[in-house]
Amino acid sequence: MKKTLFAEFTAREGAEADVAGLLGEYAQKVREEDGNLAFDVYTKASDPRAFWIFEVYRDEDAFQAHLKAPYGAPFNAALAPLIEEDASVLTFLDAMP
Repeated sequence: MKKTLFAEFTAREGAEADVAGLLGEYAQKVREEDGNLAFDVYTKASDPRAFWIFEVYRDEDAFQAHLKAPYGAPFNAALAPLIEEDASVLTFLDAMP
């Protein structure tokens, strides 16, 4: 079964460009993962500091492989001081039949 989630966070005032740059590089790597089916990055139209990421992985194993990718921890470490939250807020989604 596919693993689908929505990640969100808010860039600190003035850090939007830095966050966007980090996300651009990270998204390219994630999209190359064998089990990644989607990694779509958005900003909220009414608040460009609000970042939303829609992620889909082939299955739980693909998601776990994503979590263990060597570029994940450095990305999160670089992102942490640039966002208001302690980390990305994750919401796991179930597809409706």
